[in-house]
Amino acid sequence: MGEDRRLRAVVELAQGMAAAHTPRESWRAAARGACHALSGSFAALSVWERELGRLRVLVNVGERAPDEEEFPEGEAYPVHQFPEIAEFLHERWAGGGGPNAWVETADGPAGGRAGYCHQRVAALRRRGRGCCVVAPVVLHGRAWGELYVARPASEPFFDRADADFATVLASVVAAGIAQTERLEEARRLAFTDALTGLANRRAVDVRLDEAIARHRAEDVVVSLVVCDLNGLKRVNDTRGHAVGDRLLERFGSVLSLCGAMLPGTLAARLGGDEFCLLAVGPPADEVVRIAGELCRRAAELEMGDGVACGVASTGDPIGPVRSARRLFRLADAAQYRAKAVRATQPVVAGREGPDDPVVRLADAPPPAEGERRRFRGRHEQRRP
Repeated sequence: MGEDRRLRAVVELAQGMAAAHTPRESWRAAARGACHALSGSFAALSVWERELGRLRVLVNVGERAPDEEEFPEGEAYPVHQFPEIAEFLHERWAGGGGPNAWVETADGPAGGRAGYCHQRVAALRRRGRGCCVVAPVVLHGRAWGELYVARPASEPFFDRADADFATVLASVVAAGIAQTERLEEARRLAFTDALTGLANRRAVDVRLDEAIARHRAEDVVVSLVVCDLNGLKRVNDTRGHAVGDRLLERFGSVLSLCGAMLPGTLAARLGGDEFCLLAVGPPADEVVRIAGELCRRAAELEMGDGVACGVASTGDPIGPVRSARRLFRLADAAQYRAKAVRATQPVVAGREGPDDPVVRLADAPPPAEGERRRFRGRHEQRRP
């Protein structure tokens, strides 16, 4: 491959990764770009999971064998089977060398050269491939994983120049992964409550809009549980805000635990002492049952005075729900009523007959200025 073509291949790989919107798209772009640049028939990107002691395959592209999925869920190999990733590279760096790529062939070792791995040779033979080039991916000064490109047995072997080029490609991949990780961290912070680690109001807005769209198109059940943590002001005033923060964190953990009992549920802190669960799919009765469990567990917390909990679900007789704002108003009205009557169990919108007080409250005209009740619209919050 000429220098101009290689330069174009590097630029295309970098552009492909930069255009990716998710980690998976970035991994695929990296593997595809490297496969094309090295005239390979197959490529894979793997990450070294140090805590689990394994090399896990993130993506396979190109001419895949029957046992190779594009995004495998469980394709991982004990790292001790690939000592070059855990030992050989560090030995080279210690001696002043760089993380250079190397070539393996289905013919086996050439003069007992460093980097030879019989597992790779066996895999090449098993899958009908003639050779591969393996390039370490180094991120933040540490071995992050590897880029692997293979050719079929009918094609010429990779040579030293290909290995050197693979080293360059791996450095471009590392830069792309670093960018993806920064973007993912920025997205995570934008949709995460810093104190509790739960989702924040912005995340709820996005997810609820998507859920209501599904409800209107597919009649899927969407339920919202809104909770107001009782006693936070007392704790802040008598024991300090640091203790109040611990109460918020502790309740956040309880909320997360209860949310996990409903598959696919989002647990969030809306702001201040207000939290919610957004469930898409589970029946209304199951959501109400979990909301009751949440009330029970909150009442057992060492600090605080339990929660006021309101539930609104499209699975109950609450009238048509065409917008996220209406479901929020109903759940908020139910929570307001729970707080007003000091209920120890959830108050559920729509379950008190045709003249349900929660539905009437939610659908009533806006209150006069200065009245406490204020139902949230899409971007409203009761408190900062």
